[in-house]
Amino acid sequence: MQLGFVSAILPDLSLAEVAQVGQETGYTCIELMCWPPSKAERRYAGVTHVNVVDFGASQAQEVQGTMAAAGMSISGLGYYPNALTPDRAESDAVVAHLRKVIDAAALLKVGMNTFIGRDWKLSVDDNWPRFCEVWKPLIQYAADRGVNVGIENCPMLFSKDEWPAGKNLAGSPAIWRRMFEEIPSPNFGLNYDPSHMIWQMMDYLAPIREFASRLHHIHAKDVRLIHHKLDEVGIMGYPPEYHTPKLPGLGDVHWGHFFAALGDIGYAGPVCVEVEDRSFEGSLEARTKSLRQSAVYLRNFVTG
Repeated sequence: MQLGFVSAILPDLSLAEVAQVGQETGYTCIELMCWPPSKAERRYAGVTHVNVVDFGASQAQEVQGTMAAAGMSISGLGYYPNALTPDRAESDAVVAHLRKVIDAAALLKVGMNTFIGRDWKLSVDDNWPRFCEVWKPLIQYAADRGVNVGIENCPMLFSKDEWPAGKNLAGSPAIWRRMFEEIPSPNFGLNYDPSHMIWQMMDYLAPIREFASRLHHIHAKDVRLIHHKLDEVGIMGYPPEYHTPKLPGLGDVHWGHFFAALGDIGYAGPVCVEVEDRSFEGSLEARTKSLRQSAVYLRNFVTG
């Protein structure tokens, strides 16, 4: 396995500076964010460390050179919008940019990670026709270019505009099975984050075994359940009230069990720290410290 981090936590740094932070804090790879250059609409969005607009062979060579100069590799390209938004113009723009990210990933010879998206006001069944309409051609587009697509399993149910069902369809094993039956391409898989299973009260180890062949990328993020708040509001309460993202080792994920399960299936891909711990967001110094602390902790389990 290769230990990396998600570049979204360093939005104000250039690609070269991000790569240097990676070298200095103990990583070997980085998931590089590829949002269209614009103002962020939510936390950790709108970050552009690789601009895939008009991205060609010379730009790919430049990115690869920048990363290599710091001894870093690219774990994948990341862009996490809502491709199934009910606003068709917005959806079309998202899909067009996803294709550009796929094209850039092909030139860089890496995979890309994203969300499925969802109309948060509709059921899974009612979202399904749009899922097929949007994602069947997208996955075929990626497969034709030799690019793996890893879907993160975050339900995206954190803010009032995402209520009541969240803005990412791919939040549970039952839906993953249905997705992979609908689109059986081996290029279609998961960017698996165990923390989202915990706050949904699900087993975070069983999917590693069942979906072993679909694990294209891993996010290492922890979560702490706040039990006294859970007792007050229940799982149907406003979601942020009873759980909070934490750095690896500061929450409820048993990382020894997690990495043992990955080892059992022979997973040999990237494991990237995703920092969303508000305790470390106050400054660049604090965010850099969070990356260093996470690397020190996870080096108990990952040597590559």
